[in-house]
Amino acid sequence: MAALRLGEKTGVPIYVQLREQFLRAIGAGLLSPGDQMPTMRQVAVALKVDLNTVRRAYDELERLGALELVRGRGSFVAQPPPAKGGLEHERDTDNLARQTLAAALAMGVDPQALANRIAALAADKGDER
Repeated sequence: MAALRLGEKTGVPIYVQLREQFLRAIGAGLLSPGDQMPTMRQVAVALKVDLNTVRRAYDELERLGALELVRGRGSFVAQPPPAKGGLEHERDTDNLARQTLAAALAMGVDPQALANRIAALAADKGDER
C-alpha cells in the first residue's frame, strides 16, 4: 500500500486516482487474482483521505469486475472472466478502444503513440507467459 500516491492538484478526482492505481497494479501483476486488498479504512488513513472517497474507488473497481467483495472477509482481486469470442468480443474490444482513445485525446496523448505503447506492453505480457 505504500506505493499508492495521490497527485498534487491534478484536477483528477481522488477516487479516480485510486481506482486507476489499483487497476495498474492488477494489470502489472503486482496484485493477483485472490489477493486480499487493504481495507478501505487502511487506505483512507494511509493516504489521509475521506473513507467515502476510498469506498467510491472500491465500488467502481467492484462494478468493473476487478474486485470482489466477500462479506465479513474483505475485498479481493477478482478472477478475470473467461475470454469472450465472436461478435461479443469484437464489440467489447471496439468499445474499450473508443473509450481509451477518448481518454487519450482528453489528456493530450497522441493516439498512435498510445497504440504503439499498448502493442509493446501486450508483447511484453506475452513474453511473461
